[in-house]
Amino acid sequence: MSNSTPSPLMSPTATAAEDEDTRQQIELIRSLLVTVQHFFGGFKQLFGNVTDPRHPALITYPLSSVLATGVLMFLLRLGARRQVNLLLRHSGPSSAKFHALFGIETCPHGDTLDATYGRLAVSDVQDVVAVTVETLIRKKVLYCYRLRGHYFLVAIDGTGVLTFPERHCPHCLTMTHNGHTTYYHPILEAKLVTRDGLVCSLMSEFIENPGQYPTKQDCELKAFYRLADRLKQRFPRLPICLLLDGLFAGGPTFSKCEKYTWKYIIVLQEDDLPSVQQQFHALLDAFPENHLRFRPADQYKTTQDFDWINDIEYVDSENHEHTVSVIRCLETKPDTKGELKTTRFKWITNFYVKVINVIELANQGGRIRWKIENEGFNVQKNGGYALEHAYTHHAVSAKVFYLLLQLAHTLAQLIERGSLFRQTFPAGVGSARNLAWRLLEAWRNVRLSAQQIQHMLNSCVQIRLQPP
Repeated sequence: MSNSTPSPLMSPTATAAEDEDTRQQIELIRSLLVTVQHFFGGFKQLFGNVTDPRHPALITYPLSSVLATGVLMFLLRLGARRQVNLLLRHSGPSSAKFHALFGIETCPHGDTLDATYGRLAVSDVQDVVAVTVETLIRKKVLYCYRLRGHYFLVAIDGTGVLTFPERHCPHCLTMTHNGHTTYYHPILEAKLVTRDGLVCSLMSEFIENPGQYPTKQDCELKAFYRLADRLKQRFPRLPICLLLDGLFAGGPTFSKCEKYTWKYIIVLQEDDLPSVQQQFHALLDAFPENHLRFRPADQYKTTQDFDWINDIEYVDSENHEHTVSVIRCLETKPDTKGELKTTRFKWITNFYVKVINVIELANQGGRIRWKIENEGFNVQKNGGYALEHAYTHHAVSAKVFYLLLQLAHTLAQLIERGSLFRQTFPAGVGSARNLAWRLLEAWRNVRLSAQQIQHMLNSCVQIRLQPP
């Protein structure tokens, strides 16, 4: 259905405002369904490789519909399983869409989601998340965001997800403060990030203890080594540049990246790697040509002074030798009071730094690591996805819900940036929350026949991503 085609849903007696509102709601649904169809072949194909453990004779809802309902729960920012029952199951237009897409009478119950997810192989659902980004890479959607025209930027960082006052499962991590013990479940995320704020989950590593009484707790560093091995196994030929915080600045990380031929740009705090710091400061005067002053075109009052040293020798605690480079950026700009303030940034990297690449490595590499925290974790925690909400107390089901949230976040960004949505809303809708609310209202209230939905899915379209 093109934008110029009158909708058969529009009443001949409706006002122009009502007609336009209905058209926009139809286009929102079209943006959702066609985006999934265009990039991933639809929900059935997207979840086609997830093994269904249920007995075929006892199945009411196809597995693809159960998983798609979980994605919709996050995509529409419902915030809880019970909202699926209240807002989606008992809406006639919503049920009709599930019937057209999956051949079922209405969407699955929230408890059905929980029961089914608890029996799935988490690795199967994890692979769906990886496939979405892999598909975007294969379709060259993300090629324009590569660093130095070659490397995909992958930021890795951890965050807390669930916290309980009592032990949730044998795998809980524990933290005791003032005699009070908190049980929690953190996670380490590898997200593909871009300079204009696109953040897509590539792979997740759950940080959890092997049992109730471990001799040593699991941690981000241990999880990083596992995650790195899985990333290489899943994407053996993907040219990756890792963006990491100072926690990972050390020999084991350097060795992993050297082994897997990855590049890295790691935040270097002043107290990290004293021998590297000493060599950097000692050699600055010997290489005055390794300096560049830069004024960003869009920030005419900002000045960046770059200094760098290559071929710094570093020997780690296991006597492994590494050759690294260090970049320092002193950025001076007015603060809110108009007074000039200088901020220091420093990174350690295995790129060979030159005048022609130092600005890109710093501003379009090291500086965008924070996007995993802002456009990533912060949006998922405070932007309506309710990342820290306990959708279930089942350990396996909780992981599946988490992975479906990551998938929904990727789809939401593709919809919001997609040309289908931008054609209908060239000025946007104000915020991602507003988009989710409008999409929910359209899903619940706009009646579309199976033929209309099929026509949407069969239409040939070209979707291009645009900056927000």
